[in-house]
Amino acid sequence: MAMPISVIIPTLNEERTIMTTLAHTAALGFDELIVVDGGSLDQTPVLVESYRRRTQSPTQSPVRLVTAPGGRARQMNEGAKASGGEILLFLHADTQLPGDAKTIIDTTLADQRMVGGRFDVRFDRPSMWGTIISRMMNWRSRLSGIATGDQALFVRRPVFEQMGGFADMPLMEDIDFSRRLKRKGATAALTATVTTSFRRWERHGPLRTILLMWALRFLYWIGISPSHLLEWYKAVR
Repeated sequence: MAMPISVIIPTLNEERTIMTTLAHTAALGFDELIVVDGGSLDQTPVLVESYRRRTQSPTQSPVRLVTAPGGRARQMNEGAKASGGEILLFLHADTQLPGDAKTIIDTTLADQRMVGGRFDVRFDRPSMWGTIISRMMNWRSRLSGIATGDQALFVRRPVFEQMGGFADMPLMEDIDFSRRLKRKGATAALTATVTTSFRRWERHGPLRTILLMWALRFLYWIGISPSHLLEWYKAVR
């Protein structure tokens, strides 16, 4: 029997992307969608509430809006607290799941050895740089067992709660979480792909962004505090 799945979407000033993501995700048959807003100054909360009021029907996943202190880790933890699913799926506001995502997750977690997993990623605008970057991300993740939030992490609720959720850190919370998740059991590196926005890479140039992200991860791995890395990261947001 399939376990209930809650999709948790942290947002901050995502008025350009949230409606597309909601419409796409709500049609996939998940048990609930929880948008957790971290203090948007644009129309994101208004759009989510408008969508919720317009689309409540048996063919759409129910949508709820929750507010939380800013910070993706805090927002995702609040979303998990507000949710009722046995499986928690964390989705970025600019990312779309494959059409059979629910079935894929159900099938994956039918294996009791699996505690969670992630998807492969591709970008919404095909390009040479996009192909190179996505292949590098997927290869690195498969080799290391470490995933990023772009890859739509999912986890069993009891495991998430045993881990204490995401660490309250301003950066690298996804890497920290997936590293700790590996210690709880087997994790699935799915070949099915989510499609995410290439906007960050385009805005600042793919090569510059790659080098900066590599530098941030290297500094994190050698022990530099995420709080100290935050200002650098803001440069590519």
